[in-house]
Amino acid sequence: MNGVKVLQYGCGKMSVYAMRYVIENGGTIVGAVDINPNIIGKDIGSIIGSKDLGIKVTDVKDVEELIRNTKPDICIIMTMSLLSDCKDALLTCARLGVNAITTCEEAFYPMNSNPTLTKEIDELAKANNCTITGSGYQDAFWGNLITTLAGATHNITKIVGSSSYNVEDYGIALAKAHGAGLTLDEFDKSIASVDRISDEERNKLINSGKFLPSYMWNVNGWLCDKLGLTVVNQSQKCVPTTHTEDIESSTLGMTILAGNATGMSAIVTTTTKEGITLETECIGKVYSKDDVDTNKWTVYGEPDTTLVITKPDTVELTCATIVNRIPDVINSKPGYIPTSQMRELKPIIK
Repeated sequence: MNGVKVLQYGCGKMSVYAMRYVIENGGTIVGAVDINPNIIGKDIGSIIGSKDLGIKVTDVKDVEELIRNTKPDICIIMTMSLLSDCKDALLTCARLGVNAITTCEEAFYPMNSNPTLTKEIDELAKANNCTITGSGYQDAFWGNLITTLAGATHNITKIVGSSSYNVEDYGIALAKAHGAGLTLDEFDKSIASVDRISDEERNKLINSGKFLPSYMWNVNGWLCDKLGLTVVNQSQKCVPTTHTEDIESSTLGMTILAGNATGMSAIVTTTTKEGITLETECIGKVYSKDDVDTNKWTVYGEPDTTLVITKPDTVELTCATIVNRIPDVINSKPGYIPTSQMRELKPIIK
């Protein structure tokens, strides 16, 4: 990554690691933007815990001018979880011909949840010779690890996965997207009820860009693309997680009362023409003192194989994955290219 110029878009909790990893891998942070007035004007060194580096966080409204002045090779976008919420950032990069990689969970494989906006970004990126993609923890732990296991299995019948993470580690946008802090009635009305629809109604929402996918929705699409599977049907169900005692949330700045939603479990089921079923679950919630991150997957076939990873450092792994993907994005063909169509994830060797 020596000499690669990076623009950091979003300077919250995740950027602390991402910017440091870029610098330690030989890249240069040439600019940073955010919407938070408490961060704007700060030197990025104070954010990552180092000496001042001479790069101050700029208001996001000035991002186009910053890009034109700094001419970054790639932009790391670490803001929201839905593609529509990252629309402006992604279209700005595509219009100005700047490669971009984002932690936006839907961006991992948005073709199956917001194809209209994906096509718009894709066409603009192709016209301006740059690459847009989504990556992060799922690229390795819900993606490449699983397809590698599948590659060692005969006659696969089913792939089952479950992963949990603490929404406190990812900022307020993600915590709210998981329904953390809502009463059960509020959760049902704003989150769970969205999935009590017919396939036809869901397809209309998808084509209109109004569908709200859980993280595994896009992961299942990525896995099917990587494995060459043809999707016949896909559905999801979101249920609230609760705790028997009050839990303090520093990210939300509130006490989540016992019995209210601490987050949610989202279960996605995909059937394929090839007869392989995918059943995947992600559990994102505000953790109690007894909770830890877990990642468990089983590939059923000959033989059945189970992969269990306990206490993965999800935030650091997400940021390392993003940075390690930068060379692949820069070297990719132009357009919106999911990492399922790139090489297997590899570290940057200095």
